[in-house]
Amino acid sequence: MVKRQHKIMCLVLCLMLAVSTVFVGAVSASAATGDTVYVRVNNGWSNVNCYMWTDGVGSNATWPGKAMTKVEDGVYSYTLDKDYTSVIFNNGSDQTDDLAYQGHGKIYDLSKKTWSDYAGAPSQDATAQRPTSATTATTATTATTPSGEGTTVYLNNEAGWATPVAYMWNSNSDSNGSWPGVKMTNIGGNIYQYTASKSYAKCIFSNSGQSQTADLTAKDGYVYNNKTNQWSVYDTSPLQVKEFTADPASNIYTGTDVQLSATAANKSGAAVSYKFSVTNAQGGTSTLSDFSSAKSVTWTPTVAGEYTITFDFKDTDGNTNNRTMTLEVKDDSAIVKPIIKSVTPANLNLIKVNSTATVTVKAGGGKTGTNLLFYKYVVTDPNGAQNTPYYTLNNIYTFVPTMKGEYKVNVYVQGSDNSTINKTYTYTAADDVTEPTTVVVPTTAPQPTTVQPTTVKPTTAPQPATKPQPTTSPVQPTTAVQPTTAPSRLRGDVNGDGAVTVLDSTYLQKSLVNISGVPSLDQLDLAICDLDGDGVISIKDATIIQTIVVNMK
Repeated sequence: MVKRQHKIMCLVLCLMLAVSTVFVGAVSASAATGDTVYVRVNNGWSNVNCYMWTDGVGSNATWPGKAMTKVEDGVYSYTLDKDYTSVIFNNGSDQTDDLAYQGHGKIYDLSKKTWSDYAGAPSQDATAQRPTSATTATTATTATTPSGEGTTVYLNNEAGWATPVAYMWNSNSDSNGSWPGVKMTNIGGNIYQYTASKSYAKCIFSNSGQSQTADLTAKDGYVYNNKTNQWSVYDTSPLQVKEFTADPASNIYTGTDVQLSATAANKSGAAVSYKFSVTNAQGGTSTLSDFSSAKSVTWTPTVAGEYTITFDFKDTDGNTNNRTMTLEVKDDSAIVKPIIKSVTPANLNLIKVNSTATVTVKAGGGKTGTNLLFYKYVVTDPNGAQNTPYYTLNNIYTFVPTMKGEYKVNVYVQGSDNSTINKTYTYTAADDVTEPTTVVVPTTAPQPTTVQPTTVKPTTAPQPATKPQPTTSPVQPTTAVQPTTAPSRLRGDVNGDGAVTVLDSTYLQKSLVNISGVPSLDQLDLAICDLDGDGVISIKDATIIQTIVVNMK
């Protein structure tokens, strides 16, 4: 009897050991170097970063992490450079909670706050052509002279790989050789080159099969940095382009202010001039800003379609250079979700201490219900104190900065269906304020006759300047202050008491039926009371006031 019980106990223990082995193996395989994580940006963010870490080990970068790469409209990716267990997605000011990393090919939905499988993720199944891991390092083949003009790629070996190789393919049966590919040729410094005998659509760079990149789109004539995991134009010109950006670079709608910026430098120190131009889908080109020292210009497209932005550079030594990007502009005439098209002053501008600062918002969308847009402004002073915000119909807000330092204005725009978008703008309050030299008055872009929207091809998202703590929520001020001043008169404030309440709706209804004790209808201010904009004060306006009151927060 004792022996039988002993045998049963042994079987139970063996079974438990087998289950625990499978469980541990599954957990440890969830986060690995070379994995790609995805995020669906559907909450209004104009850029997104990925901050990853393992407690007690380290992170992928200082906060806010690495800028993610656009895969398609609304989907961004980041390829892990090490093994991590946790992740935060953020736009530099707003962020998700601390999330447990779910493994390769998973996508996080910012609106639903859920993980799921991303259908567009490359497979990590081991194949003869595209293994994602190697148990034994394979010696790369020797570089050969290409037999034709094929795809040429470059690698900036900042990661310090001993033997950079390039594997390229179009399909499982069409590649440049067996894995891990062909040894690249060092052409000076950290730069390596490989030219294939034909054109290929995809490539993987690796350290002779180890420390490989993700599956990349092969970009002919471009250089890939294996430390930053980014492509850039391979450029040997004395006039080097450091940066060229559009903000926003995606989700651009007609009437949106797009900030185009560029930076270039010559090693000799020669002065650089910048030119910005735009070409529509029909080939019509307009110069936004001719050659000057101005490094940025504001472009406001008025017609939907695909546009090519050209950044031209020249220096006093006679060198020239250029870059292009393609942007898609969408029509907002029927869009339901609210959108912020511009805020004046623009981000990072100066405001004057003890003088009224006026924030003007240009918004669109909200084509549902009453078709109204509601605005809220949260102002945070250099000490972290905030005003008491509420929703209003006013797209203009004023406040008085009482101290020098950085002020943050978080602008919220809400539709009548309660869908909301918000963006944070940073201003520096100073005693002496002069007009910025880099801001150029926008000019009219060429107008296409036919709308031909295509996929957006933006540049890398600009790096945000703010640095909140990733694992703790923003600290709320302990003492409420009122750094703002109210607008002169609110739309909907029928009785003139400085606030929009249900009393205003009642007041208006009494005027409509000529009840004594309130002004007659012809004495009311049309600009304040005609909320639906039909040129007539009616019961519909009283109903809209009630809607405003319900939406106030």
